[in-house]
Amino acid sequence: MSNVTLEKKAGQTSFTAKAANYLDERTKVGVAVKEFGRKVFPDHWSFLLGEVALYSFVVILLSGTFLTLFFQASMVETHWDGPFAPMKGIEMSAAMASTLDISFSVRGGLLVRQLHHWAALMFVASIGLHMLRIFFTGAFRKPRELNWVVGFVLFVLAMAEGFTGYSLPDDVLSGNGLRIIDGIMKAIPVVGTWLSYLFFGGEFPGMDIIGRLYMLHIMVLPALVILFIALHLTFVVIHKHTQFPGAGRTQENVVGFPVLPVYAAKAGGFFFIVFGVLVLISATFSINPIWNYGPYDPSPVSAGTQPDWYIGFADGALRLVPPGWEAEWFGYTWSFNMLAPLIVIGIFFIIVALYPFIEAWVTGDKREHHLLDRPRNAPTRTAIGAAGVTFYAVLWAGASSDLMATHFQQSLEFMIHMLQVSLIVGPILAFVVTKRICLGLQKKDRSIALHGYESARIVRLPGGKFTEVHEPVSDAERWELVSYHDYAPLVLRPDANGKIPFGRRVRAAISRFFFEDRIVPPTKGEIEAAKHDHH
Repeated sequence: MSNVTLEKKAGQTSFTAKAANYLDERTKVGVAVKEFGRKVFPDHWSFLLGEVALYSFVVILLSGTFLTLFFQASMVETHWDGPFAPMKGIEMSAAMASTLDISFSVRGGLLVRQLHHWAALMFVASIGLHMLRIFFTGAFRKPRELNWVVGFVLFVLAMAEGFTGYSLPDDVLSGNGLRIIDGIMKAIPVVGTWLSYLFFGGEFPGMDIIGRLYMLHIMVLPALVILFIALHLTFVVIHKHTQFPGAGRTQENVVGFPVLPVYAAKAGGFFFIVFGVLVLISATFSINPIWNYGPYDPSPVSAGTQPDWYIGFADGALRLVPPGWEAEWFGYTWSFNMLAPLIVIGIFFIIVALYPFIEAWVTGDKREHHLLDRPRNAPTRTAIGAAGVTFYAVLWAGASSDLMATHFQQSLEFMIHMLQVSLIVGPILAFVVTKRICLGLQKKDRSIALHGYESARIVRLPGGKFTEVHEPVSDAERWELVSYHDYAPLVLRPDANGKIPFGRRVRAAISRFFFEDRIVPPTKGEIEAAKHDHH
């Protein structure tokens, strides 16, 4: 190698080092990079769900920036004169006209628009699945309760971001969705009419609703989403990362790969995989073809249009309310057919958001948890999660009750009544069945830990008895089967005055419900005795 080449490399290295030192002296970024770079992330596929959500949001930002350059957030009436013949000359708002221009006239516009929509669906879905993984494995326990709340708020913000996004084109689908929001607002006694006026800027549909939704969609909500993502990642860095139990994995020892360089390289490759899959879906499957719906007109009502899946539960709740729930109180009309779904969904959301604190209060568990639970080892929590998912799914199905009626050739009233019954009975059945399955799996694990796996090999003992030979399990496998804590119900004790307060009685009753059926893991003595019998 020539001296000139060595001198050039030395100069480049010196410049890079000086630039790094200059930045580090003024920002101390080196300390943050060093600390974050040494953080170990567990190598399990379920942890990728959070990464899918993050990468989907990056795709949303990139594609949304492109769409912002061409979209006109205006309700000014115009006549579209684009290349799509069935829509040519039809009167519509500037918002829908610009959306049609993006789809038919801007090069690559339709692909980017569909990429934006599919990425939004993936963003909400991956957050939901990530929260389910956290719930069923108990990752929300101390010290991560606040991070659960941050994640739930992020899920709600993602749904709000999606709703404001698909309302922007001002087509029939988005107009009907806004009409439902207007009806819900006006159903609120005393302040409902004023809230609708503030939101729409006048009587529905208003003259500036698209501009207001546009401001929320590209400024307020994205800023909040970025803020809560930053909070979520900050908590992940501060707290020790959770991991599934296994050999060599303890509360202090996280088994996995450090961020730099291994995990960063894997994460970068995974980002391009997510990006590529979203582009492939967007190029293959059409979504939200507004040219088939037409511009929004408040007078007709379109049948068969469905909201995006993550908003379907709210639409389904409105459809499943029995008719005629209205009353005149204090000079106001109380429309319980609109208020009841709001109250039920609100209570459901509050319970989900505060569940870590509720479970800690019921169990009395104040310890830190860094190892995850197998769902079967927390049967009541798993059953509660299954009941909640069933409740959400029935509301979700209610949004498509008209389509199910036509596809299955049943009356709409029959489908509504079936879903109403399912909304009450379904979660109860899901709870009972899920809990019994978990207890059955626990019994199976206990049997395997004590006696080993069934080998299907039958032998005859000297006394003439036939028995099946069991294959012994390794110590690591046995540890995974029995390494969980068996919690007992809280003991009801009187206070210093010799009385038992009502609140303590309620807590004890809920605790008994939480731990009423439990399978005690085998003790060390039982395992040693089983080993001796096996030999």
